Amino acid sequence: MLNLLIVESGIDNTTLENALADDNVETVKIQYGPSFIAQVKDMRPDAIIFNLETPSDELLADLCMLNRQCPLPVIMFATDGSSATIHKAMQAEVSAFEVNGLDADRLHGIIHVALARFKHQQALKNALQEARTQLEDRKQIDRAKAILINTQNFTENDAYHTLRKLAMDRNITLGQMARNVIAMAELLK
Repeated sequence: MLNLLIVESGIDNTTLENALADDNVETVKIQYGPSFIAQVKDMRPDAIIFNLETPSDELLADLCMLNRQCPLPVIMFATDGSSATIHKAMQAEVSAFEVNGLDADRLHGIIHVALARFKHQQALKNALQEARTQLEDRKQIDRAKAILINTQNFTENDAYHTLRKLAMDRNITLGQMARNVIAMAELLK
């Protein structure tokens, strides 16, 4: 069962609430305000739904911050379909932005597509972060090998195998061992 957080904004949410109730979706309603991020972090809903005229810059900034601290799918129904508003919503990583599209018959599909899109985006973010980490580790390993080659007269192959053995003996990653060698070389300068 989904647990959705509906953020009230003064617009009638009857259609939204009835459609969610028909799907047996558990909902909690809150008002957007200064404690929004803290409330969301405490509740940990499956998704957040907004039904509003236009998202404020403050709200979009809060969504960006929330996405960094506690990523969640965000579904936004709005009447403002300007390209600037849509662009800002995408920058805030809103999972679904529907303009004049709060239709009870489509709600189920919109929510599930938003959840799937969010999951896909998170997988891509994780893969990108992993690739960045591997690239940084590779740079550090090459730098540590150069230090060993210059200070110990190792061949490149010997330097790599020494780093790998040291990492295995200490039960740390090769990248961490490389950073340790670099730090030690800096200390001994």
